[in-house]
Amino acid sequence: MTTTFKFVRTAMLAAPFAVAAGMSAAGGMAQPVETVAPTPVAPAPMMASTDWTGFYAGGQLGYADVTGSGTTADVDGAIYGVHGGYMYDLGSVVLGGEVDYDLSSIDNVAGTADLDDIMRVKARVGYDAGAFLPYVTGGVVRANTSGPDLEVDGDFYGLGVAYKYADNIVFGGEVLQHKFYEGDAATLTDTLRATTATARVSYQF
Repeated sequence: MTTTFKFVRTAMLAAPFAVAAGMSAAGGMAQPVETVAPTPVAPAPMMASTDWTGFYAGGQLGYADVTGSGTTADVDGAIYGVHGGYMYDLGSVVLGGEVDYDLSSIDNVAGTADLDDIMRVKARVGYDAGAFLPYVTGGVVRANTSGPDLEVDGDFYGLGVAYKYADNIVFGGEVLQHKFYEGDAATLTDTLRATTATARVSYQF
């Protein structure tokens, strides 16, 4: 009996230690494991793309220099007007057509007439460089004079650049070279030439 009693008492005393050891081995009393937050990965940058397709309209302000064989000296002055057109973006190439109209403050063209206005019908071919659009342009032009009242026709070519400042706002500039040789041009001079430079702002629809 004494031996059995000692065995039972020893087992009762050892049991709590055995349970504690088992819990420790199972991780119940283990030190908490520190969790490391994942390092955020920045997204890869995306290249911005600009679609130039659509109608646009706006205004321009600039300067014109006019020469001709009947002019005693070059005449120049301010020009200002409006324009409207359409562009179609093919990817790298942007095609377009435009009509613009300028009023003029230039007097004594070819020594006799005042230049009242200029109207152009343009074709444009540009390169899509994102927010920038450099382009070449050319077409036909008609100018009206007073004193005498005449219509002079010709053609023109030039360079331009447009910059898309916002989704619908475009700033730009053009330099154009004109040659008038039809209509009433012979009344003023054999060859009447004009160089214009304008700053432009447009709203794209």
